[in-house]
Amino acid sequence: MILAEVAAAEPSAAMEILWVALPYTVIATMVTGLIWRYRYDKFGWTTRSSQLYEKRLLRIASPLFHFGMLAVIAGHVIGLMIPESWTEAMGITEHTYHVLTLPLSLVAGACTIVGLALLIYRRRTVTRVLERTSTGDKIMYVFLGLAVTLGVLASWWASGIFNDGHNYREDVSVWFRSILIFQPDGAAMAGAPMWFQLHAIAGMLLFAIWPFTRLVHVFSAPLQYVARPYVVYRSRDAQPTGNRAPRRGWEPSRRD
Repeated sequence: MILAEVAAAEPSAAMEILWVALPYTVIATMVTGLIWRYRYDKFGWTTRSSQLYEKRLLRIASPLFHFGMLAVIAGHVIGLMIPESWTEAMGITEHTYHVLTLPLSLVAGACTIVGLALLIYRRRTVTRVLERTSTGDKIMYVFLGLAVTLGVLASWWASGIFNDGHNYREDVSVWFRSILIFQPDGAAMAGAPMWFQLHAIAGMLLFAIWPFTRLVHVFSAPLQYVARPYVVYRSRDAQPTGNRAPRRGWEPSRRD
């Protein structure tokens, strides 16, 4: 009787750890890590660009990966944050929603995977780039590759191409929103298919290491350029004008 009760309690304990405790641990780690990185490693808050060492592959791989990731992020925001009832109220059925979003999801995922594969190939085959690859970079590529690959597999599973499909907005999206409003519903995610669970775990682990890798540059935006003063360009005269000797340095700018 006791063993039966323990066995029955194990799935519930695992559910609480994976789908309730782990998300909040990841959020706390990410926020704390970003604050620590900003305070104590401002000069390391960079992508450590390797463009100077190789440009041919980078011109192809970087746009593919970054534009693909932007589309993937947009798809996650729409799929996870917008409840199914909202789209149905707009007259968009679940079938129509998947017909519209599936091709975009698969194309975005394919671009991201191809771009990431080219970036890793470039980093492994170009000696000067490889020499400047840190251990943190290698770990980051592993977690990023897992999260993206499992995401594409989950999309294929939801598509119904190889099976009956799955409406992730009935479980995964419900769980995700419940975490954000601090009313965790671990049971919703526990009932999702395996590919979605593995993708969620890989994504959470990626966010946990995010502040300690070059991915931190995502949170940097050159907003100061919008309000910065105009750059004043002056031509250098070959001969000084007038009898006055030219002054050294810049003359104060004058506005008409």
